[in-house]
Amino acid sequence: MAASKIIRQFYHYLYVINSFFSFKSSSSSSDDESISDLKVSFMSTEGGDVEEGIKTPRPVVQNQETSTTTTSTTTTKKPTNWPLLLLSCAFVAIGVIGGPLLSRLYFLHGGNRQWITSCMETAGFPILFIPLFSLFVQSRSQGVRFSEFCMEPKLFILSAVIGLLLGLDNFLYSIGLSYTPVSTSSILFATQLAFLAVFSFFIVRQKFTVYSINAVFLMTLGSVLLGLRTDGDRPAGVTNGQYLLGFFLTLGSAAVLGLIWPLVELSYSKAKRPVNYSTVLQFQINLAIFATIFSATGMFLNNDFQAISKEASEYGLGSGMYYVVLVAGAIVWQLSFLGGVGVVFCANSLLNGILSAILLPITEIAAVIAYQENFNGEKALALVLCLWGFASYFCGEYKMNKKLKNAAKDQVAVDEATNTDALSSV
Repeated sequence: MAASKIIRQFYHYLYVINSFFSFKSSSSSSDDESISDLKVSFMSTEGGDVEEGIKTPRPVVQNQETSTTTTSTTTTKKPTNWPLLLLSCAFVAIGVIGGPLLSRLYFLHGGNRQWITSCMETAGFPILFIPLFSLFVQSRSQGVRFSEFCMEPKLFILSAVIGLLLGLDNFLYSIGLSYTPVSTSSILFATQLAFLAVFSFFIVRQKFTVYSINAVFLMTLGSVLLGLRTDGDRPAGVTNGQYLLGFFLTLGSAAVLGLIWPLVELSYSKAKRPVNYSTVLQFQINLAIFATIFSATGMFLNNDFQAISKEASEYGLGSGMYYVVLVAGAIVWQLSFLGGVGVVFCANSLLNGILSAILLPITEIAAVIAYQENFNGEKALALVLCLWGFASYFCGEYKMNKKLKNAAKDQVAVDEATNTDALSSV
């Protein structure tokens, strides 16, 4: 009875809030550009795209009152590289779903070294040298110099700093996952979307619309809804203190990751040379190297290297499967981070957070199938809310792109009319 009453109240509040958003959307459709008097977009470009030979994204400041731009060229939204974006989304899906399951599999059958799973999340970076080498050979055939192919020293330093931060995030997440089941850790980790939204606003001035706010609200609400029934969710052999430690450290990990993605987006905007996918790969490799160094240092101090052979021999699934789990986990996690930086490169950090949030309930279903965890009505409703929020975000993106295209056509018509008048006066 109490649960049904909570759900009825939830539906009532959801109806009121979405009615408010719908009203705001319809009443402000004519003046969407008045959200703020000063807009800063780090994803706008001079010349349209971020590819080989095209200028690097620069901050573009627009003033609503004068409708002028501080750059000397017309600013347009970066065209979306859909094949690369879809591939990056697929990598994110593989990592977000498979990564936690493999990490949890390590702990379920006798693994108890948090630094090992922390290192596993980034140690798969050598596989990225394969596509990077292919791009290098292609660039050499096009006459691109080695110094031009390599990323700038500024990006090297930024990726190193973010990599150390990622190493800390991985360690916090590993401790949390060792003391909580996949379903609970996924619930908590979904809060990264809220942290990411806040950090994106302050770090890269990510513009929010009614649709994106609605998407963040719905998916965060869905994640919170999953927490209504967590009684009896504590794994066997885990004390109350350990469970609470894992609970709060997972929240801390979500906050750190919510900070990392806007920092990656900001790093791209600081580049002076063209930002292309080879730069993205180099950035991710360097980031993973420093995160792995962070975790490997922890393993050394904790004597984990000496304990690997003993732990493998005592692993519940056998020593062979022990190494298979670690290697597979390293590859899957690396695909996740590669996909993440790809999504940020093709779109923005907010989309990466939203994509991760929509995949978390799917992780819940996978955990139910793989580890026989419970799947109740709250989890089903949370999945629906996340799908709803994802649809809301893309609806807003579609309308924004349509509006930009119409504005570009109008600008071309005005320019042609101006040129015609100038020629006729001559």
